[in-house]
Amino acid sequence: MNKAALILEVQKLLGKDTSKAAAERAVDAVIEGIKKGIKKEKNVQLVGFGTFSVAKRAARMGVNPQTGEKIKIKASKTVKFKAGQALKDLA
Repeated sequence: MNKAALILEVQKLLGKDTSKAAAERAVDAVIEGIKKGIKKEKNVQLVGFGTFSVAKRAARMGVNPQTGEKIKIKASKTVKFKAGQALKDLA
């Protein structure tokens, strides 16, 4: 499912009175809320759905696939998602 399909599903779930534009604003608001929570709190927990969290990646050695040359990859941060039990049960 892509974002457009998600917007249509949200519109359908909210009922006939909801426009596609309103459903899109709702989806965008949830995504922005998650982004702000990750940036500020480093953790967003949605009970029954899952948890978004910030994880650190250590510096490491890698290989340039075009040249085979060894390169150093800097330490970085990434976002991880751990599915909640209710979401796991759907899969």
